[in-house]
This record gives sequence, C-alpha cells and structure tokens, in this order.
Amino acid sequence: MHIDLTNRTALITGATGQLGRVMARTLANCGANVAVHYNSNSARASELMDEIHGYGRRAAIFQADITSLEEIVAMKDQIKEQLGSVDIVVANAVAQYQWTTILEQAPEDYASQFDTCVMQSVYLAKAFAPDMIAQKWGRFVGINTECVMQNFPSQSAYVAGKRGMDGVYRVLAKEIGEHQITVNQVAPGWTISDRDRENHTEVSESYQLSVPLKRRGTDQEIANAVAFLASDLASFITGAYLPVSGGNVMPAI
Repeated sequence: MHIDLTNRTALITGATGQLGRVMARTLANCGANVAVHYNSNSARASELMDEIHGYGRRAAIFQADITSLEEIVAMKDQIKEQLGSVDIVVANAVAQYQWTTILEQAPEDYASQFDTCVMQSVYLAKAFAPDMIAQKWGRFVGINTECVMQNFPSQSAYVAGKRGMDGVYRVLAKEIGEHQITVNQVAPGWTISDRDRENHTEVSESYQLSVPLKRRGTDQEIANAVAFLASDLASFITGAYLPVSGGNVMPAI
C-alpha cells in the first residue's frame, strides 16, 4: 500500500513558503503534477518548479492574490490550460503579521486573517469545486493550526481566521460530499522548517515539555498528512480536523 497521486494535478497556495515547498515536493514525489502558487517570490517558485520537473512531473508557476476571487478564477483558467483540471487543492497561504494582545492588535490584522483564511477558502471552492463535481472526484485540504484549540494570549487574530476557515470547511464537506469530494484540514503544531535548520532553532524545551512525543514535528510530517488526505487511501474521510502536533492538542468527543 502506498500513496499514488499519478495523473492528479495539485494546487498548493503559498507553495514557496516554509511548509508549502515541502508539500509541493511530497505530492510530486507521490506522482502528482503541481501548480506552484506564489504571491511575490517568483524566484523561489521557479526553483521549486525546476525541482518538480527533476522528479519527472509536470509543474508550472502561477501568481495570484488569494484574497481576490477574480485572480483565483484567472489562475484556475491558466492552470487548466497548462496542466489540466485541478484535482487537489491545498489551501496553505496565509498573511503574516506581528502577534500581540487583543487590546494592541491592529484591526487590519484581523481583516487580513479573515481574508486569507476564510475568503481564500471560499474563493478556492467557487473556482475549483465545479470541475471536481463534474469529474466526481476531488480533494480540498486546508492548513489550519493547533492554535485554534489553545487560544493562548496574542493568538486572537490568527485563531479567529483559522476558526472561520474551519467553519467553511466543515460546511463545504457536507455540501459537496455527494460528488465524492473530500474536504479536510491538517493542523500543524509548531513545526521545524528550513528556517529552523538554517538558524539551528529546532529545539524548544519549554514547548516540547507539553508535547506527549516530546519533540517538535517536521515540515515533512505535515506534508505526509496532506499527501494521505489527498489520496485514495483517505477516500472515506471528510470533514476532519487532523492535528499533526505530537499530541499537543487532542480533539475530544
């Protein structure tokens, strides 16, 4: 048994980011062709495209503002022309900002999180679900966070945006499930990425004390969960919020 995404086309938004780049490589290594979305880092997107070509997969880069329905629809048309219809959508892009208390957080930070978590999810569904419905197969995988279960001080804007995303994904799972389209979320903990490896910041003893597995997860472990949910191995899983956090958060029944 192995994950086989041969002949599937996957879109990863924010594919040049710390987690996105590993998701793109992983899906390509599972056989998928990859639409590499980026916002501003065209050089990194081109490098990632070349890497995927090196795996023997098709890939192309696409720039779009994921808070704009018009730009997402235009990107969908471009992907379809170059790579074919998108079978797998991974909503990974999110706006970055400085975290602080509710009393000090700028109102525009809440708006940016709403736009990049909630509205991105809505726009991606509007753009890509119709082709999935027509072919009776599709995957939406949203990248959420363990923070939505922690609600720690300074997390309010991020938690608000990702909780809104959670609501959209749960409803979408019920609305399009009859077409054999699954809609799930992967919720990383505080994950080791290339940035940590470069800065030698992989270990955080204070954080790891609260994690049952006593370590931080890796970007590859997040990508593995995404690949699983994108595959036929997860064909009867939908509406799930899957923490990949070493047990740091545990949804209860």
